[in-house]
Amino acid sequence: MSDSPAARLQVLFEGHRLTPTQRRIAHCMVRRAADAPFLSSVELAELAGVSQPSVTRFAVALGFDGYPALRRHLRDVAPAEESGATAANEYQQAVDAEIENLRHLAEVLADPEPVERAGRLLAASRPLPVLGLRAAASQAYGFSYFAAKVHPEVRLLDEGGTMLADRIDAAVRAGASALLCFALPRHPREVVDALAYAQSAGLTVVTVADSAFAPVAAHSDLLLPAAVGTGLAFDTACAPMLLGRVLLEAMCDNLPDAQARLEEFDVRAAARGLFVE
Repeated sequence: MSDSPAARLQVLFEGHRLTPTQRRIAHCMVRRAADAPFLSSVELAELAGVSQPSVTRFAVALGFDGYPALRRHLRDVAPAEESGATAANEYQQAVDAEIENLRHLAEVLADPEPVERAGRLLAASRPLPVLGLRAAASQAYGFSYFAAKVHPEVRLLDEGGTMLADRIDAAVRAGASALLCFALPRHPREVVDALAYAQSAGLTVVTVADSAFAPVAAHSDLLLPAAVGTGLAFDTACAPMLLGRVLLEAMCDNLPDAQARLEEFDVRAAARGLFVE
């Protein structure tokens, strides 16, 4: 883990049993790491969408006498970084925010061990179920599309309902040992329930989520965070998409015949005239 303000905040929050509201505050502070040491409790409450007393209880849950003590601590261990020039309009600001999310992801990936471990788990699971509902469905589909070119059997789970548990059961019966989940805001309750069910069925759950404090964290054996952008009417997910591609790379590293499968596909695609040159 790097020594950035966001990374130091993440370390501060880890190891504490936080309520969903407190996880929301923690997530907000990580996203606004440069500003966090200088926010009042009222400002932080407004940014996180919670009440001011919730911010006070959050500080106490972390072991401080109150929010002022937490803020003094943050000024010591996570000082603000110099900010760049302000973007001219809201569209540029949204792009700048996504660039910052990617920078934070790069900092997280400075320790490759979690991703490498995830790659081993995903490569070893035959079949490999990939779960993503609602906003995360496109992330799950994109991963599954490419993973199917190198993995013997990928099963996309992008529809909820009563059949979801049945499909998890079928994957377990077929030999699955791990499940990959993409979980993005707003987090459907059905995803949380599905991950709890998958764990109870014996699957190791690897989750790509917007925050280490997301609701799915409690039912994830290995959670890999990648923040989403919230500056536009609909969230943007460049960092989760890139993390999915990084996971694909790590999985390929643990599939000895991955390169041969890709070359075989290229030969077939050329013979069929599948792509326009």
